[in-house]
This record gives sequence, C-alpha cells and structure tokens, in this order.
Amino acid sequence: MAEKPTGEIQLLRSLKIKLISILSADADYVLQCADSHFLLSRRGYQQVKAASVSSEKVRDLLDHVIERGPEAAQGLLELLKDNEMQNTFPLLAFLKDTQLPAGKETAVKRKETTESEDSPPPKKICQNSPDLVTERQLMLVARTIGRSWKEIGRLALSVPSVKLEQIEEDCPNNHVERVFAMLRYWCACMRENATAAHLHSLLSQGDWALSSESIDFLLKKS
Repeated sequence: MAEKPTGEIQLLRSLKIKLISILSADADYVLQCADSHFLLSRRGYQQVKAASVSSEKVRDLLDHVIERGPEAAQGLLELLKDNEMQNTFPLLAFLKDTQLPAGKETAVKRKETTESEDSPPPKKICQNSPDLVTERQLMLVARTIGRSWKEIGRLALSVPSVKLEQIEEDCPNNHVERVFAMLRYWCACMRENATAAHLHSLLSQGDWALSSESIDFLLKKS
C-alpha cells in the first residue's frame, strides 16, 4: 500500500490550481526565489525555466518541489508566507491562516524528532529582515548592472571566474537573470553579512561603481 503523503505535500497538491493562478503573474520571480532557497535541483531548475508559458512554469515548479519530498514542500510553503513574497503577491495572504491537512507525518515534526530542542535554527539566506538584502532588492540591482557584470562580479563581489562562466552558461539568453544569479551567489557566500548596506558599499566604489541613483534604495529602511 502506498504511503499517505505528508501534510505539506497534500496542501501543495490541493492548492495547485489556486497557486498557479496567483504566481503566474511573475513566474520568473517565483522561480528565482525558489532556486535561491535551494528548493530545486539544478536539472529541475533548467526544466522549469525552459517552460515558455508562465502558468506552465509555475505548474512545473510545483510538481518538481512536490516530487522532491516533504522538506522541499515545507520550504516552498514557508517561502510563500514570507513577507517579501506576500507583498509581491497579495493574494497569497490566505496562506497565513491555512492549516496543514492530517498527513502521515509533517517535515516539521520529523525534524523535531531528529534535532535537539536546544539546537539553533539553520541560517536562512537572503530572508526578509531589517538587515539582510531581500530577493526584490537583488532583482532591482540586477536590472541596473550592464555588460560589465563579470568585472563587477570579480572585483566588487569576489565571485570566482569559474562561477561566472557557469552562470553565463546556465543563463545564456537573459542578462538580468544571470546578474541576479551572480548576486544570489554572493548572498549565499556572505550569509549573515549579505546586508543591503554592505552590497551598496561594494557597488559604489572603484572603477566599477554604479550610479548612486540606481542603488541608493539599498540604504532606505523598509
């Protein structure tokens, strides 16, 4: 007999039609956010990205996350409840009050049985907080960086050349997407130091400095 799916997976399946309708408004943004939270495999990311229709892209993303199991499903649900995502898609507000259906076991409960209560929670990268740079800020910065993106990556952000080449290969036809991927890589490497102010400082000095008008929003309090 097949195992009963966990509550997270049941919930995503039951909400697929509704989530496709809401998230199709900016499917590429959702994809990049999901990828930055490591919810997709590299192969899965490429498959989802290849979809040319927004609704199909969201559908494939949901299917891929569900196939990866309850932890990925839980991660996506948490992402969709994040303040930044809720501000981008106000219709997601209903998720705040949505309860998990009764499944065999939830990813949260399973983690509680394997981790000590005193263990610190894992660090989350680029989450919505007073200090860390947000996904939306990264996307806005990506739109301001032109052909010198590799130079900025090497000199300002200390991104290895091999990583830049990999990003260019992964995103051959979308300049903003490849710059966004570079910024996400910097964010992941810097972890708790990936603040908006730090990024502003790195991008506002040296021969590669961006205009203050294009990045000063990083210094504004949300």
